[in-house]
Amino acid sequence: MISIIIPTFNEAKNIRYLINDIENLLKNLNYEIIIVDDDSSDGTAFEVNKLMELNQNIYLISRVGRSGLSSAIKEGLIFGKGEFLIVLDGDGQHDAKCILDFINKIKGTDLDMVIASRFLEASQIEGLSDKRSLGSKIANIASRVSLSSNYQNLTDYLSGCFCVNRKNTELLIRKIEINGFKFLYELLALSKGSLLIEEIPLIFKERNYGKSKLDLAIVWDFFISILHNISYRCLPRRAISFGLVGISGVFVQLFITLFLTKIFFIDFKSALPFSVVCAATSNFLINNQLTFRSNRLRSFDLLKGLLKFLLVASLPVIANVGIATAFYQYISPDTFIAQISGIAIVYAWNYLASSLFVWNNPS
Repeated sequence: MISIIIPTFNEAKNIRYLINDIENLLKNLNYEIIIVDDDSSDGTAFEVNKLMELNQNIYLISRVGRSGLSSAIKEGLIFGKGEFLIVLDGDGQHDAKCILDFINKIKGTDLDMVIASRFLEASQIEGLSDKRSLGSKIANIASRVSLSSNYQNLTDYLSGCFCVNRKNTELLIRKIEINGFKFLYELLALSKGSLLIEEIPLIFKERNYGKSKLDLAIVWDFFISILHNISYRCLPRRAISFGLVGISGVFVQLFITLFLTKIFFIDFKSALPFSVVCAATSNFLINNQLTFRSNRLRSFDLLKGLLKFLLVASLPVIANVGIATAFYQYISPDTFIAQISGIAIVYAWNYLASSLFVWNNPS
């Protein structure tokens, strides 16, 4: 059996055409189509349900309270019963004909995976802007550097279109972290060069309806994934993201302190508490958008979350101010070093307490 996994979010206008293409292509084969929908608001699930009435090989996993491309792919792959599991985007940009190319390439071989690459000479790329194409190439180079040397022969580490042999990859798939950037990259990183992989050319078509889901948060996820992998996966992703956001808060604090002391001539001890609170507020807002976006707080919950974040951070804020002030008074009048000494002690407490009590995320 062949299992086709299609993650969707607001693809109601595209999904029918994609499924029809797959049905026509595989009508003489044993297959299943698994749609993993992230609670789309445009009626994607409704469209799939109508198709399910006509074809018993179509399955729908409706996810409420769960979201994210990597986690959707993982859920679909685990649900699939086929010997070969194939992942396609739900927007129809991956030509369904690649399914037969995958099967012809992997069946009867020792291959663990086949990737449809955007960067082979025979690949046909129609639906990618010059800006996005350049970004993909840069991200691909960064991926190559961060992955096992056994994968240096590959050309596309971030493709959303690939096929795996379920028997050979199931244990790895179950270990994938669901908040990773790209499922394929995470699988390659986790496998540490142990998989036997080949590539086929990808036909990447123009999108008929809707727009790309690529945004700043996804770019941020990629950056975090690279750091997570080259640091030997020692720290949780969110801890890395939280730390980087915290570094931005350092600059906010330093800038506001400098601004108040040099422009308004407010003394350092009076300016510091205000700049620390501003930095903490900045950290909260950025973490809400990036680090904890799967648990993102909105509307009135955002205000409550800010108050909880400031409360959680109150002890290290007091320590920050206290240590920085003491350093300034008794050790060195260098305001920069004084602030860094206070900031250095708050990271672990803020991350752990914020995860648990602000965003209710024990991971």
